[in-house]
Amino acid sequence: MFKIAKEFQFDACHMLDGHNKKCHNLHGHTYRLLVEIEGDLIDNGSSADMVMDYADLKAIVKQHIVDPLDHAYLYNQNNPNECRIASLLKEMNRKIFAFPCRTTAEGMSKFIFDCLSQYLPISMIKLWETPTSYCEYHRSEK
Repeated sequence: MFKIAKEFQFDACHMLDGHNKKCHNLHGHTYRLLVEIEGDLIDNGSSADMVMDYADLKAIVKQHIVDPLDHAYLYNQNNPNECRIASLLKEMNRKIFAFPCRTTAEGMSKFIFDCLSQYLPISMIKLWETPTSYCEYHRSEK
């Protein structure tokens, strides 16, 4: 079994409505995302002896995660205040992206993992919110 990984970056803003520290306010991050997949080596063809071509990995993550999130307002679709801001931004033809959870590094990591699991053999996601703060998410062993 092999593991390979590719790193991505995107910029976005969010807020944590109801949080009792400064992240309660609207603010932005340059997120760094590490996507790790695992699998056996491909037996034949142009991708022989690879788990996956990095270009294919890049295209999938770009389509399903980076492009939708980059330069968007990320919000919790279950929070009325965050939805009010999203509604105004949408009315102004601005980019928004709804999460089914709070937009913490933890919530976003699990969402990204679950989303990409539909397309890739994901083993781990690591999401940096700042250069010194990250969340790592992987499925726990049963």
